[in-house]
Amino acid sequence: MAALPNTLTPPSRLSPLPAPAPVQQLHHYAYRAKDAEETRHFYEDILGLPLYHIIQSDYVPSTGEYCPYTHFFFRLQDGSFIAFFDLGNDEAALPSPNTPLWVNHISFRVDTVADLEAMKARLEADGIEVLGVTDHHIFKSIYFFDPNGVRLELTAQLADEFQMLQESKTAHARLAEWTARKQQWRKDKAAGQAAETLKPQQNDRPEFGSKPAA
Repeated sequence: MAALPNTLTPPSRLSPLPAPAPVQQLHHYAYRAKDAEETRHFYEDILGLPLYHIIQSDYVPSTGEYCPYTHFFFRLQDGSFIAFFDLGNDEAALPSPNTPLWVNHISFRVDTVADLEAMKARLEADGIEVLGVTDHHIFKSIYFFDPNGVRLELTAQLADEFQMLQESKTAHARLAEWTARKQQWRKDKAAGQAAETLKPQQNDRPEFGSKPAA
């Protein structure tokens, strides 16, 4: 017997949807940790983020599955957290096989470029390799990895609120142009007439593209 089609009316057709709730700030971002103490030393002793909260259980509340864990949180100045799960087996999270290591990362803001340079010196004194200071025009950054292979960025903002407001006025139009070009690229690729990847419509960092290959 053939399955009956789904005839339920979507809730949005029965009544208006409520307005989006104001999202105030990041509460926490969670990663897997190979070892809790190694991770604590890095975030608390080197980066200066205090260990603030721990949750331990044998079962995962959101799924009900059995997976013993220690979930621990480090607090930032604004009250948000970066958090980790130690699953008790000394295994680190594996990198994504189709994503370059520099893509997935989390960035923390410091107040000044001087603070950024001081943190670079502090990290390097502990034997941690640091890239930068890198100039992104609206901010400067350094990059490094934590003991779990998570790429981190520390950022000092250069642009003021007015400049960022001006930037925001063109963001939707630029993304819409990218989306239109990508839709055409998909059609061309399906027909065997497109490059493997789509390049953006403009290059905001031409100084890097002009560097000769090593």
